[in-house]
Amino acid sequence: MKDYVQVPAAELEKPYELASTGETPTLLCLRVCCCCSALRPRYKRLVDNIFPEDPKDGLVKADMEKLTFYAVSAPEKLDRIGSYLAERLSRDVVRHRTGYVLIAMEALDQLLMACHSQSIKPFVESFLHMVAKLLESGEPKLQVLGTNSFVKFANIEEDTPSYHRRYDFFVSRFSAMCHSYHSDPETRTEIRIAGIRGIQGVVRKTVNDELRATIWEPQHMDKIVPSLLFNMQKIEEADSRIGPPPSPSAADKEENPAVLAENCFRELLGRASFGNMNNAVRPVFAHLDHHKLWDPNEFAVHCFKIIMYSIQAQYSHHVIQEILGHLDACKKDSPRVRAGIIQVLLEAVAIAAKGSIGPTVLEVFNTLLKHLRLSVEFEANDLQGGPIGNANLNTSSKDSDEKIVQNAIIQTIGFFGSNLPDYQRSEIMMFIMGKVPVFGTSTHTLDISQLGDLGTRRIQIMLLRSLLMVTSGYKAKTIVTALPGSFLDPLLSPSLMEDYELRQLVLEVMHNLMDRHDNRAKLRGIRIIPDVADLKIKREKICRQDTSFMKKNGQQLYRHIYLGCKEEDNVHKNYELLYTSLALITIELANEEVVIDLIRLAIALQDSAIINEDNLPMFHRCGIMALVAAYLNFVSQMIAVPAFCQHVSKVIEIRTMEAPYFLPEHIFRDKCMLPKSLEKHDKNLYFLTNKIAESLGGSGYSVERLSVPYVPQVTDEDRLSRRKSIVDTVSIQVDILPNSIPSDDVVSNTEEITFEALKKAIDTSGMEEQEKEKRRLVIEKFQKAPFEEIAAQCESKANLLHDRLAQILELTIRPPPSPSGTLTITSGHAQYQSVPVYEMKFPDLCVY
Repeated sequence: MKDYVQVPAAELEKPYELASTGETPTLLCLRVCCCCSALRPRYKRLVDNIFPEDPKDGLVKADMEKLTFYAVSAPEKLDRIGSYLAERLSRDVVRHRTGYVLIAMEALDQLLMACHSQSIKPFVESFLHMVAKLLESGEPKLQVLGTNSFVKFANIEEDTPSYHRRYDFFVSRFSAMCHSYHSDPETRTEIRIAGIRGIQGVVRKTVNDELRATIWEPQHMDKIVPSLLFNMQKIEEADSRIGPPPSPSAADKEENPAVLAENCFRELLGRASFGNMNNAVRPVFAHLDHHKLWDPNEFAVHCFKIIMYSIQAQYSHHVIQEILGHLDACKKDSPRVRAGIIQVLLEAVAIAAKGSIGPTVLEVFNTLLKHLRLSVEFEANDLQGGPIGNANLNTSSKDSDEKIVQNAIIQTIGFFGSNLPDYQRSEIMMFIMGKVPVFGTSTHTLDISQLGDLGTRRIQIMLLRSLLMVTSGYKAKTIVTALPGSFLDPLLSPSLMEDYELRQLVLEVMHNLMDRHDNRAKLRGIRIIPDVADLKIKREKICRQDTSFMKKNGQQLYRHIYLGCKEEDNVHKNYELLYTSLALITIELANEEVVIDLIRLAIALQDSAIINEDNLPMFHRCGIMALVAAYLNFVSQMIAVPAFCQHVSKVIEIRTMEAPYFLPEHIFRDKCMLPKSLEKHDKNLYFLTNKIAESLGGSGYSVERLSVPYVPQVTDEDRLSRRKSIVDTVSIQVDILPNSIPSDDVVSNTEEITFEALKKAIDTSGMEEQEKEKRRLVIEKFQKAPFEEIAAQCESKANLLHDRLAQILELTIRPPPSPSGTLTITSGHAQYQSVPVYEMKFPDLCVY
């Protein structure tokens, strides 16, 4: 006898819907009348049995166990079970029977967790269809229910991947839930949390499959990434309210949308591969641009810190390249936006600098220097073409904003460069130095055509500040490694420019490279040191490479120090840095020969201050005297020759009593009384060459060269750097006439003839003695002076002669007139002026 099963009341409420099962009308009548229920398929009876009459009673567990056992025993029936459950759930969703919907989803979850065979694929399709139905419903409770079921499904590892399955709908729906604006705050938070968890489930389900990369496509990343950032941003705004936020518990953290979004974002980036990294990072820029989060940029910095710490280390250069590319794309944006992007780059570089960044090193510096030039150009344009009135306030604010951009670039360059290995740092130093423009040369690779003089000076200062940051902390074993000839020559060129700030930066860069034992901090401040031994100076024996460096480049260093002391715009810091330069050379590079050269240099500076051929102000003359006193006091104690120390101490003691303005402690103090002249001072106030030679000679030093006055080498750098040559005592004064005046008219400057001049010309008494003395000095100089100095002086005279000949030839030899025009330079721009043929004057022999 067949068993009869009881049909639930829910099945009898709408019998016409059962016709969709494909059963005949006779069987339909039997079902309705409960006469032939045994003829229904068994899986349907098992499914029907799990639903109670009252949905409040919940899932019938005993019948659910039967259904589960049946599904496991007959996995081929899973697809039919899933279809039938989906059919019932769709009907209940439409009728708003939430209780039966909950029972159906619970049954689906249990079946999904219990069955792992290959036949589960069709069942999954039915399951995803039911989840989609729940997500499409407008009830938050059903949306959260569907999300929870999907998350459980995402945690199941399937035996074989399904390449035909796509999750486009779920990505879109979960992303929309992340942006929920429900009127109830608690419900809104619940929906957003469900959306974040759903995105996390999609990510986990898809990224593990290497053959299916659909989730990394831009159309999906453009929805996922902004949704996560939106929740991170919203909570951050809430946390920024006045007052400290309450400390959340562990349960609160799990239900915090920001925490969930950040964890999901980290997981997404951690699973990104080489080819997918850019697709995950680019939506971040779009979100920050759209919501204007570069100024202020706290959230942008937070995002990129998460990115740099989440991705694999070998992919860091991808992120840096993307930031650089976005900086190029935003080069016309406001200064604060660019400064925000550069600050983000700094944070990214700070994390990636010690890792593998590959070929992006030069690209980073090249891009930053390009934007530094652009910032200076914008600043120069604003200063030159700024409007009048209230608009000037905007111009000044723009200038200050551009300075923020420039400081951010310099900070980034310095931080990046200081974290590079030594071999890469040397290349970057050469790279930056090659960008520094020098007047009169075209060796630099930076375009300064649009900057003007003010902009060029500004870019020089910015580049040297960048170089100063890069060289900070650089420790080379030999000075040749730190200051090769290819780097030293262009570095010293700006030290002759008529700008005290440029000279300061050059000296500070040299100090970074010379100070290999961290002695510079001990030498800070130009002063008379009572006992140098208290400073505990660290030094080592001079190696052969350093000795060779000083033989080759020593005269060049002395020359730049000598000329740097005689600049009219020097301030206290310039003298302090020049003193530090002399002290560092003494500590790091000085043997007995170099010590003699440095003392000769100091005596030459003292003589130049007394004679004052350059017509320096009294403050600068006294500053040079104070610098010489501080250095000779230092070097005398370093070489520890008692007689030399005694002479220096005696001169300093006399100066303290009679001429305190010759000492650094007084001259560089405010409101220091200055003398009217230096010619009437007693010679006891000066350091005497004969006494120094006598004291050093008794200790075994070769003092013959001390009797030869130091003469600096003169090169083309003086002309190129727009300063006067120190031996330029005789000049050819020629007036360049305008084009309208004929070239035959020459204006000559005549010297005024007076009685005193004629008297001096006639008086020849003593000329023979002067000639003999001059001849003797020349012979003595060629006998005792070093070869490098003699060669330098001869070369300077030859260069001077060639310069004068070039000027004369340029004035006398002119090209013949041409109908095509003559080249003239007006206001720095080349112009051609055409000359008609009938107005040309030809020589008589050329006229036919």
